[in-house]
Amino acid sequence: MIDKIINLKSYSLTQSKKSTIFLKSINKLTLHHYKNCKDYKKIIDNLKFKINSKKKLEDFPMIPVRMFKNFNLKSVSKNKIVKTLVSSGTSGQNPSRIYLDKENAINQAKALKNIMESVLGKKRLPMLIIDQNPNLTDRFIFNAKSAAIYGFSLFGKNYCYLLNKSGDIDYRSLNNFLKKFSKEKFFIFGFTSSIYENLICKLSSKLIYKNFQNGILLHGGGWKKLENLKINNQQFKQKLFNKTKIKNIYNYYGMVEQTGSIFIECKKCGYFITSNFSDIIIRDRNFEVVKKGKKGLIQLLSLLPTSYPGHNILTEDIGEIVEEKYCKCGIKGKCFVVHGRAKEAEIRGCSDVK
Repeated sequence: MIDKIINLKSYSLTQSKKSTIFLKSINKLTLHHYKNCKDYKKIIDNLKFKINSKKKLEDFPMIPVRMFKNFNLKSVSKNKIVKTLVSSGTSGQNPSRIYLDKENAINQAKALKNIMESVLGKKRLPMLIIDQNPNLTDRFIFNAKSAAIYGFSLFGKNYCYLLNKSGDIDYRSLNNFLKKFSKEKFFIFGFTSSIYENLICKLSSKLIYKNFQNGILLHGGGWKKLENLKINNQQFKQKLFNKTKIKNIYNYYGMVEQTGSIFIECKKCGYFITSNFSDIIIRDRNFEVVKKGKKGLIQLLSLLPTSYPGHNILTEDIGEIVEEKYCKCGIKGKCFVVHGRAKEAEIRGCSDVK
């Protein structure tokens, strides 16, 4: 199914058409992982789920996202693994480990490219990264932060890292970048808390020679710090505009367990929207499906995970579906909001963990 939709525009499928595709694909993926991942098979058997017996998407077994912390869930042999993604985790907690073979890694990159073209266009743009250069020594193991930086860097060129090795703003590099590229469209990427700390709080307007008004900023994760400061999404955008003149600001929602099938915020509506590669279900505390407008735990489905059983996961986030077919702007896909972490869930977020 990925081969059939990978080249379509990322929000081109109607919900009816997508539901048909997902029903077939999730069924095949569930069977695939059941046959090839021993621990996943045990989970499915314990749930007494019969493969090929269900007709509704919500009937397929989901696994809690923290299972990736406790088990090495992979559906390919060890010698086929080309990359391992490691979540940030919290102190005293095991991180999630996501195992990718070549096919899975390529499909994730293709899907991410497809989605990002709706924001950036098809050309690679000069890129300003609101972080330090990860300088990975092991190119086979990526933590969540490095994976995000390297993943989104596929859409950039002429890279500039805002922070130096000491974690301070490198005004010399920043001014050189802005002098060369500020008159044209350029890409800015960073984690929400880092952008707030460095672009809004620390950046000195007196020490830069150009503004950021032609930048397209993508940010995600790290909302806990801003929530503690009582700063919501709209206030964050306003503060950022006041300081830098950036107008094109996009929040995204995603996790290392489903890398590639991220959710981009609609610029006008402010809701996250599911792409052709992903779907969302909201469940109450008894794991029953709730209707739109009701809050509950977020369940995420993705067509991409083939080397590990991450195609149907229950997150520890609270969300709410606002529209089930398309947003008010006409973009096809379910629209939803994320309200934060479930109260009893561990706190997780790569940009909040030092």
